[in-house]
Amino acid sequence: MAGYGWYLERSLRVADAFLAELERGLQLIAAAPERWPPYLLGARHCVLHKYPYSIVYKTAGSSIVVYAFAHARRAPGYWKSRLGWRPRQE
Repeated sequence: MAGYGWYLERSLRVADAFLAELERGLQLIAAAPERWPPYLLGARHCVLHKYPYSIVYKTAGSSIVVYAFAHARRAPGYWKSRLGWRPRQE
């Protein structure tokens, strides 16, 4: 993941804390996937508290599919095509 690499270049401690925050988010999602409101195209997203990232996911039966660890400010929406989104043709 690019985010981990970016933090690792600056500090191992911060990079490890970033991974711990991602893990915490994944655990929260696993415990209660419906906790976060619908976001885009049936996906939901869990916003991390300490870092500018969110986990974009969908539930599929009893499974959870993660589509992106999306940065809040860099290349917004780059992951939308993973959900089947297509730009509107005018």
